[in-house]
Amino acid sequence: MNLLTMEHITKTYTDKVLLDDVNFSINENEKIGIIGVNGVGKSTLLRAVAGIEEVDEGKRTTTTNLKVGYLPQTPIFEPGSTVIKAALSGNTDEMNLWSMEADAKAMLNKLGFVDYDEVTDHMSGGQKKRIALVRTLLFDSEILVLDEPTNHLDNEMSEWLEEYLIGYRGAIVMVTHDRYFLDRIVTRIVEVDKGRLYSYPGSYSEFVRLKEERQNMELATERKRKSILRVELQWLMRGARARSTKQKAHIDRIHAMQEIADIQAERRVEMSSMASRMGKKTIEMSGISKSYGDKVLIKDYNYIFLRDDRIGIVGPNGCGKSTLLNILTGKIPADSGTIEIGQTVKIGYFGQTNEAMDPGMKAIDYIKEVGEYIRTPEGVVTASKLMERFLFDGTSQWSLIEKLSGGERRRLYLMRILMGAPNVLILDEPTNDLDIQTLRILEDYIDEFDGIVIIVSHDRYFLDRTVRRIFAFEEAGEIRQYEGNYSDYLIRKELEAPEEVESPRKEKDDSQRAVRTHEKKLKFTYKEQREFDTIDEDIALLEEKSAALDEEILANATNSGKLNELMKQKEEVEAQLEAKMERWEYLNELYEKILAAQNDC
Repeated sequence: MNLLTMEHITKTYTDKVLLDDVNFSINENEKIGIIGVNGVGKSTLLRAVAGIEEVDEGKRTTTTNLKVGYLPQTPIFEPGSTVIKAALSGNTDEMNLWSMEADAKAMLNKLGFVDYDEVTDHMSGGQKKRIALVRTLLFDSEILVLDEPTNHLDNEMSEWLEEYLIGYRGAIVMVTHDRYFLDRIVTRIVEVDKGRLYSYPGSYSEFVRLKEERQNMELATERKRKSILRVELQWLMRGARARSTKQKAHIDRIHAMQEIADIQAERRVEMSSMASRMGKKTIEMSGISKSYGDKVLIKDYNYIFLRDDRIGIVGPNGCGKSTLLNILTGKIPADSGTIEIGQTVKIGYFGQTNEAMDPGMKAIDYIKEVGEYIRTPEGVVTASKLMERFLFDGTSQWSLIEKLSGGERRRLYLMRILMGAPNVLILDEPTNDLDIQTLRILEDYIDEFDGIVIIVSHDRYFLDRTVRRIFAFEEAGEIRQYEGNYSDYLIRKELEAPEEVESPRKEKDDSQRAVRTHEKKLKFTYKEQREFDTIDEDIALLEEKSAALDEEILANATNSGKLNELMKQKEEVEAQLEAKMERWEYLNELYEKILAAQNDC
């Protein structure tokens, strides 16, 4: 059943057309992901769907008494509101207030809140966003409209929200950059591009395939049109005279073909690696500790960064990840320990907030503070030309920063950081507010970056794509190191987890318990599915690494110091390979059981 229909919708902002005569509809229980580059109108579309923003033209039609829940990108609460009051704000159902308060507290606890009477006035934007998420999920809605729901959620919170939305009995429309999140939840992707909407059935992975097919077909059609037009123009140049109705119609068709706008290739952010040369000495942290009151965040931490390190830092909200980065960059002092930084080290820090960004400044002036001309691997370019590479056209370059969308401001801030040519790139939650296209280009940039990359992120896809080592904040300020990307880290944690002890209660019927256990196991969990998809490639890489170490060991047979180091690396790789092989056997056995169960059905 159709819940909401929007027809011939047009919306402009200043002189920019965000939505140009578009149609959009939502069906019962449909789960839709909205994607597109920053500033194209994704949030505007969500507000129009929720009925809180008027459009310039068009009609919005809904079923009778349609209930829509809306999570804004930046929520606002009444001054003096407590956590529980803010979560329940807007509630008009006095009869069920007690049960709703219990549900609210359960959700708040899942999202890291324990003091429900704490006042929200001093809280960060991320904390307020999580409270607003509870408020939105709490009320019975036929359509949930969510603007960046995964921002400021740690990995455990994101997984909880995934499961909640997968089981949600209603329609969902959301904007998010989290590609794993999109892949698991949505049944349709809608892309906003140059004022138009393009709809693709299926998950994000299916969208990537279908979009490539659509673009290839459009480009093929464009090539065919230009080929026909070239032949027709040659006919005109031969002196065809418009003496008959047929000739006049022919000429009119040629003119019509000339007036068709060329299909432009998709504009992409262009990032060139502009790193400075780094000497032998990098960054050495020794005995670093940091506490706030009785809470120990970091305890006696030591690490020497390698020249090509790709490090992801993970842990729950509030554990000390950003604190570690601030100590590393000298923004705050450690309680004890030392940090030695090489003379050639140049740090570029992309923080969670757009630091020192004057909203009243023009975008191009903000960039020109770094320099009128910037040296890139391709040569010297002007600030204006570099801004075009980051999708800021002539109009937006002269816009005030306050007029830019949240995502555009983040992209402008990132551009300024990269212009400084750092050789140590520190990214603190870089995926917040950046669109998927920019994230893909940033991932490619990191691949080619000649220096150290340190990333704090809750975006599982981004971490899998960019890092080779994980620093995990664990209990009592301990930071533990894991080799591999985020999925490898999850596998290691799962392998190390103690097996659950079976309850000795005899009243349980053994046969029923066996059936339930069997039924529960006849499907992959999220982590198992991700692991199953990549484990063959992981094993192949470890085997290649082992073979390369064998060659190095033979080449250094007479160098005892180097040989000991290589033998230790070999042992670590062999241990990882053995664990992967054991895991491969388990996953394949489980996969065969799943297939057998499906065939039985």
